[in-house]
Amino acid sequence: MEYTIKKIAELSGVSPRTLRFYDEIGLLKPAKINSSGYRIYGAKEIDRLQQILFYRSLEFKLGQIQELLNQPDFDQQQALRNHQQLLLKKRAQIDALLATVQKTLTSYEGGITMSDQEKFEGFKQQKISENEEQFGHEIREKYGEKTVEKANHKWANMTEKQFQAMQAIEEQLFADLTTYLTQPELDQPLAKAIFDAHKEWLTFSWSTYTPQAHQGLGQMYVADERFTAYYDEHSGNGATKALNEIIQYYTNK
Repeated sequence: MEYTIKKIAELSGVSPRTLRFYDEIGLLKPAKINSSGYRIYGAKEIDRLQQILFYRSLEFKLGQIQELLNQPDFDQQQALRNHQQLLLKKRAQIDALLATVQKTLTSYEGGITMSDQEKFEGFKQQKISENEEQFGHEIREKYGEKTVEKANHKWANMTEKQFQAMQAIEEQLFADLTTYLTQPELDQPLAKAIFDAHKEWLTFSWSTYTPQAHQGLGQMYVADERFTAYYDEHSGNGATKALNEIIQYYTNK
């Protein structure tokens, strides 16, 4: 069956404007342009759009989606299995948050006494799920399944005090990186403070710390745009590159 851009928009819920943009950037080209100049989409394009929407629902960037779909060995069935697993994890994350909300409501109503750790279980599970969705494949490839599972377990079992301390350290780290960018000198107290803070932040989830693993993580930060975006968005352009330089400098001292 063939669809005009209007029909495929009605079918998918994606606006004609967005579909035209996808065409312009080469993410979703129509099967053909008819004699009247209308974009025409067929079954192949319908399947590709479905894949795009699956990836978008999991917050992949358009550039990442295009790279994945254009791989010569892209397997649509395997991609669907991967989507299924990620969506199941997301459902588990939402279920955990709903359970935390319900427990909290019940505790306010006097039905149960909620421990401090229980108050944060849903949020910690949410963070684990987000990390798995965004970085799970790369982290597991680099550090191994067992290491990642240990880190997730340690994260999930943090106390409220530990969780708040970790959050505070990260917020200070963001602020210090912003300041550092105004005068990026490695051999200065601020650079050392940033290194020490990042190392301490890692130990909240890492079961063991090694300088080599820290170096590898810093290199991964700058090698993958998703990691790079995390610190750049919080501390300014160049923050991730600066952090990696600090990590490499102080792990080698």
